Amino acid sequence: MTETKFPPENNLPAGYEPPRVWTWDAGNGGQFASINRPVAGPTHDKDLPVGEHDLQLYSLATPNGQKVTILLEELLEAGIKAADYDAWLITIGKGEQFGSGFVDVNPNSKIPALLDRKPRDGGEPVRLFESGSILVYLADKFGAFLPKDARARAEVMNWLFWQMGSAPFVGGGFGHFFAYAPVKIQYAIDRYAMEAKRQMDVLNRQLANNEFVAGSDYSIADMAIWPWYGRLALDQSYPDAGTFLATHEYEHVQRWAKQLAARAGLKRGIVVNKASGEPGTFLPERHNAADFDGLTL
Repeated sequence: MTETKFPPENNLPAGYEPPRVWTWDAGNGGQFASINRPVAGPTHDKDLPVGEHDLQLYSLATPNGQKVTILLEELLEAGIKAADYDAWLITIGKGEQFGSGFVDVNPNSKIPALLDRKPRDGGEPVRLFESGSILVYLADKFGAFLPKDARARAEVMNWLFWQMGSAPFVGGGFGHFFAYAPVKIQYAIDRYAMEAKRQMDVLNRQLANNEFVAGSDYSIADMAIWPWYGRLALDQSYPDAGTFLATHEYEHVQRWAKQLAARAGLKRGIVVNKASGEPGTFLPERHNAADFDGLTL
């Protein structure tokens, strides 16, 4: 029976009709087709490198990866020497996240992944995946950037999980269709641009009455949100996205984004596991503080 509500000639591509059962085509996914697949598990055997520190991070400087390196550098900036870490580059474009060693740490094959070889209970190493889980674990382990007071802690967790639940609409939704999809689809861009702007308005309203996202104190909520929304506000995410979304209009987000961008810990954190850029602006691996010498932060 011919579809009348959504006639195939109006679809993109014209004439496309969804099959009764979807099957995978290796060409699906546009720019990311080479690393996308509908199954989990490793594709090859490869052990992960291990450095001298208790904390071993395997990541890439995407917004989700930057959350963790910002926290680690902020912990070190606060004088917590036990937070020193090794950061190893995982090049997702080459499928390194599907190596057997990485999958052992993160069965979901996404960066970041962290191994704590010296947990507080003295037992076996603890594996951590999902950026929000890593942030909470490290904040609890070192007693920093996550309040102990029940109400203040709840507010930080509210905004941390707001970011975890909302950012896929900005990244996998708006960012994908605006910057990465092989065709420009107005419906998709309009849909996700509307949601991205709504989220920026949520954040702007919260920051109108608070110095930091969860209140008067800098926390892991700020560290989680800045790489997504702070960079978007400062037009440092997808090319021309800040202009397209008129992010200059969100004055309180602008104030907060610039305030955090001036922090030494954040400046260091966002260049760790960055694989390219202008000379002196990226650090593919990080093993000690001296690795930052000579960089332009």
